[in-house]
Amino acid sequence: MDSDGSVVPEHGGSPAVNPAILERLSDLDKRIVVALQGDGRASWRAVADTVGAPVTTVVRRGQQLLADGVVRVAVVPALAADGRYDSFLVRINTKPGEHIAVAAALVDNPDVRFVTLVTGSYDVIAELIVRGGATRYPRIIGELQSIQGVERWRSDLILHVYKVSFDWGRQLYGGHFEVDADREVGTAAELEDCAPEHFDEADRSILSALRDDGRETFQNIADRVGLNESSVRRRYDRMRAARCVDVLTLIPSAALGMEAETLLTVTVHPSRLEEVARELARYPAVRYLAALLDENALLCEVIAPSATELHTFITESLAHLDGVSGWTASMELLYLKRGFVETPWWRSQLGYS
Repeated sequence: MDSDGSVVPEHGGSPAVNPAILERLSDLDKRIVVALQGDGRASWRAVADTVGAPVTTVVRRGQQLLADGVVRVAVVPALAADGRYDSFLVRINTKPGEHIAVAAALVDNPDVRFVTLVTGSYDVIAELIVRGGATRYPRIIGELQSIQGVERWRSDLILHVYKVSFDWGRQLYGGHFEVDADREVGTAAELEDCAPEHFDEADRSILSALRDDGRETFQNIADRVGLNESSVRRRYDRMRAARCVDVLTLIPSAALGMEAETLLTVTVHPSRLEEVARELARYPAVRYLAALLDENALLCEVIAPSATELHTFITESLAHLDGVSGWTASMELLYLKRGFVETPWWRSQLGYS
């Protein structure tokens, strides 16, 4: 139960995180995290080369960050790997004091990909993945809308994804952490070769192990699934080369000194939608960008160092883009789930294990 009396479901196994740890990461810690955002399965030697520190120091600090739950690396199948789907942005108002319990219930639902607590007109924003197409949506939302505490539910179809940046932290260090083009993911069409028939039971077992621990060794996975190490490595490399897996490095943005994590719904003149999207996608601070069905709008997630930098981005960049007619915004207070993976720190940050 949290401080305002709402009940929070039992914890599913993520380690408790001391919130104080998140506030005292050294510059080296932050550089290690940013390197892992580029490739969560990079060897410690490769990370050491990237950050310019001794391997032994990087191993010690990196392993401590993982053990403390400050960072979580997970490997998950790309969305299209499980067949046809539609994605919906869900914006929820809750009864007073029920926002945390509602968000926690959404975390537990396997169809929910992303959950965050926000300011503004809504209390909770989430992304719901509907397998098999939008016609299945009514069957799913019946259960979700009946969650105790849900007062108002608004859904919007995500029509097209322009950008997903897994390594947004690189903006802290400029050219020292160049973006890898293979880490920028666009639409499901780009992943159309990833289909359920391209995965066998062994592939799924490998991915299951890597979801639990994205840095698990191939040898340990081989022992777990009953294959030899070279087979596991070859299968993983094939899936990664085909862009059928996403490697997620999860860390709260504030731990990297990024204090302004914001969701903007940008209204755009229909004839300028593509041009505005291309311009916004160029900014390192833009982590996610997608077109919504309603209101000729773009959903834009921005991660900035402070409210000052966010104001600068809005007034000096966004406001001057030809075709932008306005926007609404919600600051993300705490995200509980991203890429279908629960963050290991949200319960501790709210004061319970």
